[in-house]
Amino acid sequence: MSELIIQPVETRSQQKRFIRLPWRLYRDDPCWMPPLIMSQEELLGFRPHPFYEKSRCRSFLATRNGEDVGRITAIVNAIHIERYAEQRGFFGFFECEDNSATARALFDAAKEWLHAQGMQTIRGPANPSLNYECGLLIEGFHTAPFFMMTHNPPFYSRLVEENGFGKVEDLYAFWGEMSMLTSLDAKLGVMIAGVKERFGVTVRPLDRSRFEEEVRMFLDIYNASLSGTWGFVPLQSGEVQHMAQSLKHLIVPELSLIAEVDGKPIGSVFCLLDYNPRIKMINGKLFPFGFARLLWNKRGIKRMRAISTNVIPEYQAWGVGLVLMGALLPQLYEWGMEEVEFSWVLESNHLSKRTLERGGALVTKKYRIYQDDPPTPPSGH
Repeated sequence: MSELIIQPVETRSQQKRFIRLPWRLYRDDPCWMPPLIMSQEELLGFRPHPFYEKSRCRSFLATRNGEDVGRITAIVNAIHIERYAEQRGFFGFFECEDNSATARALFDAAKEWLHAQGMQTIRGPANPSLNYECGLLIEGFHTAPFFMMTHNPPFYSRLVEENGFGKVEDLYAFWGEMSMLTSLDAKLGVMIAGVKERFGVTVRPLDRSRFEEEVRMFLDIYNASLSGTWGFVPLQSGEVQHMAQSLKHLIVPELSLIAEVDGKPIGSVFCLLDYNPRIKMINGKLFPFGFARLLWNKRGIKRMRAISTNVIPEYQAWGVGLVLMGALLPQLYEWGMEEVEFSWVLESNHLSKRTLERGGALVTKKYRIYQDDPPTPPSGH
């Protein structure tokens, strides 16, 4: 009988095996996109990352007959515990062969470590928090994910649910082709002009000459606008700085816009090109030449992910989001953009869902966040 061994990841060799496992598990899946290896090392705490200045994690590898067959990371998110005053742990970076016993052993190891850290309940997947990649894909397996979105086989939901986890919230990815938006221009134009005139809203692109300051401002708006959202945990200043640095070369200024009133930033739309096909081409390795190949001819990329449209709370009823989207459209046409994914949108975010549906965008993927205790309405924390 083959013996299954679960080991905590401690050595550099185990860290490499943990990161490389998906390459084997997904070798026959054309939709899987390799991650950027250096970014994975940071998000797992294998290299320094500001998330772990307060939080901590422990990763586990499952091995059978000398072959790695699964992995999981147990996460104690200190900011979540502070914000929601609950001893809730998280799981993330879950990958597994289609074997219930393997999944059970991995979840048991994660639960045991989290309980020893004082955690009473568990939520996930979060890699390592909802501000990064998160959610288990439950619908839309036949197309490749956009940049920084997750992908997994259909059987993962069964493995998770067999281990005592139930749905707490779904996340939607809305997709649209630029050709679908042409009919909207006239109607939107009148509404947008009204908002701009009535409230004095102006829109400008990100200023590359003050890049880090601008990205910090984007992330401040992000933190302020989402404060009442389900499960939200604000990015810490170290994370904001780190994100600004790591996104510096990936951001296209004219695809990230800021709305202002009397010179005060009140909202933003933040978009990133879909770099995934390039990352696949370089197989997740930035060095020695991957970085140049990733960034070469950005204009050749015609797919984009609209990551967030955020408006600070006191201006949210003004229609600023529409003004931002109206200002973005000409930039997309000028770029020659063909496809846009708006992801992700919380199932409980009725306003964003309705706006996207009215614009003709289609739900092409659904992701699920699970937890091992019943959700508590109405707060949902």
